[in-house]
Amino acid sequence: MAIDTQTTNTVPHQTAPRNDRLTGRARLVLFVLCAAQFMVALDFSVLNVALPVLGRDLGMSPSALQWAVTAFALPSGGFLLLFGRVADLVGRKKLFLTGLAVFGAASLLAAFAWDPASFLTGRAVQGLGAAVIVPTGMSLLTTTFPEGPLRDRALGISGTLLSLGFTVGMVLGGVMTDTLGWRSTMGLLAVAAVIVLFLAPGLLPESRTPKRPRLDVPGAVTVTGGLLALIYALSTAAQSGFGGADVRGTLLAGLVLLAAFAVVESRAAAPLVSLPMLKRRTIAWGNIGGLVTFSMMSTVVFALTLYLQETLHLSSFRTGLVFGVQGIASVVAGAYAPRLIGRLGARRVLVGSLLGQGVFTAALLGVGTGSGALLATAAVSLASMCHLGAIISYGVTVTSGVPDGEQGLATGLVTTTQQVGITIGIPLLGVLATTQASLFDGVRTVLAIDAAVVLAAALLVAVGLGRRKA
Repeated sequence: MAIDTQTTNTVPHQTAPRNDRLTGRARLVLFVLCAAQFMVALDFSVLNVALPVLGRDLGMSPSALQWAVTAFALPSGGFLLLFGRVADLVGRKKLFLTGLAVFGAASLLAAFAWDPASFLTGRAVQGLGAAVIVPTGMSLLTTTFPEGPLRDRALGISGTLLSLGFTVGMVLGGVMTDTLGWRSTMGLLAVAAVIVLFLAPGLLPESRTPKRPRLDVPGAVTVTGGLLALIYALSTAAQSGFGGADVRGTLLAGLVLLAAFAVVESRAAAPLVSLPMLKRRTIAWGNIGGLVTFSMMSTVVFALTLYLQETLHLSSFRTGLVFGVQGIASVVAGAYAPRLIGRLGARRVLVGSLLGQGVFTAALLGVGTGSGALLATAAVSLASMCHLGAIISYGVTVTSGVPDGEQGLATGLVTTTQQVGITIGIPLLGVLATTQASLFDGVRTVLAIDAAVVLAAALLVAVGLGRRKA
């Protein structure tokens, strides 16, 4: 296990020695951590296709169904940074296990919900558990596997399963809803949480920062409040647009709170986020690359789903096949990305992956109104391969060179970027697809802007990471 003077460890044996091969125990540790990340990724998409059935069963109006998604997204994105830092102080393993227990219990509540209030409560607590699991699981991974080929490989597997979880969730959710009912999707998550919770205690090491500074409460309040307000505004805008007073008000409140957070951190004796850390080019530009790749790829999936079903009139099954091919392509990319990072370096792979994602997104502009399923499948699969390369390389870029005692903070930033990226893409661009004169024209507009944003980000990240440190 990677240990330095800033980290204490209660496990006497080494989990991952400093070589290029994973030991049997290290494989089990990686399996447990990746299973937890896969479970959370699955939760983001497994319920989507079940929403109409769920609404009829629980008596939820179509307008209220967005809360099935928003109730989970708010805490899962809003509390990530806070729990990432708390894990550094109280112990990552301890908090990880707590998050699993909370997530599992909440999944059971959602599975047995008897009315909208009980279901939405379960979803909100699920999101809170996910906000604990994601940063603690990632920081356990980066502190367990030393920087270099082993960590690159571990992050590659984790990133692959993260991407695959979203795709599998879309397909599995439809199958389970049709055969076992929507409650089975929540029951599946509860069973997965129990399995991971059973395996984790004996395998995972405990690590924390030996110095126990006071938690920066003003910083925690402002950043959590700011993220909650921002995610609420953007999630609501995805359904109703930016014209509502509640959307504009919470968006403004979120920006004000995040600005206040920056002021608080500049004056805090023990800040929640070290501003000098944010000024490191690898962290600043790496997270910008991550924000763009997540937000723009989620928009591609949204736009492409509309195109396949509404323009080409493909069935849900055939649409699922398109995204199934995309998932396979992501697995292939996940296997090779760590090797590329080892050969070329994370920065070059990040820039190259963003370029590829932008180019293949632009290729989707070649689809037509009468045909285009084959081109769409090929282009989105290649774009997803590049997207997976960007996910892995930005994680490596941001966490490289960070002491173990600050890995919870670094991985909290990584996962916050991930969740905010997933949240903002569709509200910012997806609404254009449904407000144009024709849906097809709207989809093309979204894809064109999407490709331009990714290509511009690739250029900016290349310049930002290419500059030498002052």
